[in-house]
Amino acid sequence: MKTMGDSKTIIIHTDGGARGNPGPAAIGVVINIAGNIKEYGEKIGNTTNNVAEYKAVIFALKKAKQLIGKSNTKLSELDIRTDSELLVKQLNGSYKVKDANLGLLFIEVWNLKQDFKKVVIIHIPREQNKGADKMVNRALDALDI
Repeated sequence: MKTMGDSKTIIIHTDGGARGNPGPAAIGVVINIAGNIKEYGEKIGNTTNNVAEYKAVIFALKKAKQLIGKSNTKLSELDIRTDSELLVKQLNGSYKVKDANLGLLFIEVWNLKQDFKKVVIIHIPREQNKGADKMVNRALDALDI
């Protein structure tokens, strides 16, 4: 099995979006593990932009664990980058989570983060999140019949 070694940072870009809010929604995730890039886009049904943003992070945490293997998870640091300011401020404790649905998703993210050595969630400008955004739109476009 391939070992990650100590303090390998995995860079992850996430995005979520809904056409109409709520409306048809999708997530986009781009995971970079030592230059090996994996892209994912998935429709998630009808929901809001904020729920889609949370679901993208949840998907990313689960997929990262799957890709690196359970035994390497505790050695790994994740750098999650997203253009959702609300998501970042809620997950970093600057904003309270007032919506019950988001509260449940917040708890799921919190629990998944515990599997890793360190998880940092960073707000980035939309222009720096084009890969994840592309995956969201590709999945949403696949919804159009």
